[in-house]
Amino acid sequence: MTVMIAAIVAVLFGTGVYMILQRTLTRIVLGMALLSHGANLLLLAVGGASGTAPFIGAFGVDDRVTDPVPQALALTAIVISFAMTAFLLALAFRSWRLTRNDEVEDDLEDRRIARLARMGLLGEEDEGDSEDTDR
Repeated sequence: MTVMIAAIVAVLFGTGVYMILQRTLTRIVLGMALLSHGANLLLLAVGGASGTAPFIGAFGVDDRVTDPVPQALALTAIVISFAMTAFLLALAFRSWRLTRNDEVEDDLEDRRIARLARMGLLGEEDEGDSEDTDR
């Protein structure tokens, strides 16, 4: 059973990363959702087998006690992934309303720097942050 859960987590992470690397916003949002589901499943798998609730006096010496930390981390990850998904959906909706396009565009400055790097014209002083230079 543990190998099957590890395989499912690997598929969720792999598919999520693949979808994040796409150029359309809907695939990026779905990829982030798959990554968050993979993280939640991983946290629940790390928690181990179920046992008695960890209340003082509610279990005996030989009873198996459940670790509450992975459960708390999973709940926190669910809240964070919900907020992140809502934010990304709002950004995607706003981008759709403004441009009527779902594709993420390239940054013109990134293209210029990549072209200069290919031609070998990018020196060491150009590779750093341009705002930090004192001239």
